[in-house]
Amino acid sequence: MFRILVLAASLTCMSFAAKAHEFWISPDKHQVSPSDQVAAALIVGQDFEGNSQAYLPRSFTRFDYSIGGKIAPVEGRLGDRPALKMDAPGEGLMVITHETAGLLLTWDEFARFEAFVEHKDALWTLEAHKARGLSEENVREVYTRYAKSLIGIGSAAGSDFEAGLETEIVALENPYTDNMSDGIDVRLLYQGAPRRDEQVEVYERTAGGDVSVFTVRTDGDGVATVPVKAGARYMLDAVVLREPSAALANQRNVAWESLWANLTFGVPAN
Repeated sequence: MFRILVLAASLTCMSFAAKAHEFWISPDKHQVSPSDQVAAALIVGQDFEGNSQAYLPRSFTRFDYSIGGKIAPVEGRLGDRPALKMDAPGEGLMVITHETAGLLLTWDEFARFEAFVEHKDALWTLEAHKARGLSEENVREVYTRYAKSLIGIGSAAGSDFEAGLETEIVALENPYTDNMSDGIDVRLLYQGAPRRDEQVEVYERTAGGDVSVFTVRTDGDGVATVPVKAGARYMLDAVVLREPSAALANQRNVAWESLWANLTFGVPAN
């Protein structure tokens, strides 16, 4: 019975993921003491609202954390919610990293695909779709999520780093220890190289629960400055759309591949 329930939960999450936009790591608290537990959910949804996913090893290819230069896998039991719950592993900046397995999505209305690529600032795909002679009926896509989250434990000293993901957002400042009055600088990467003049979508949730969404763009070094508010939580999101390799296209019968980079963090209230 437990296996059946887990499978049902997994399928529900996958179905919801096909309809929703973002996937992110959502800590219960972005700042904890060294004697506290660290808890973080894997969420699929929109505008800081969504469904928590269970700890299911078959649904991810990487799930680890780093603190003080040491990287370790996130250990969990099948079906755990939240997916991460552990004693604080030390003092400093904890970086959680998660990479999903590739999931399939079918756009049954081409207008929805058009709206998606416009929202993600990738209108070039529409001309490319036509130039490749692809059908506008039931456009299939495989997508992979690359999420990171920053948690300050105790002094929260430390820094984010390039985790080696296919695409990722790297915080160039520590939101818990550095001066955030002029915003936080982040670098957007794809295959280890800066993504220049690209859109980064920013979701801001204030201490009062109000959610707003805005965008910033990266400069010639792939760096964007995100204005932040004291006491707020932030989720940054950026998407790479690309033609799949011939092998992937044939294996999974897809026309497009999308890679989603996501980063969450909080800003201290004072």
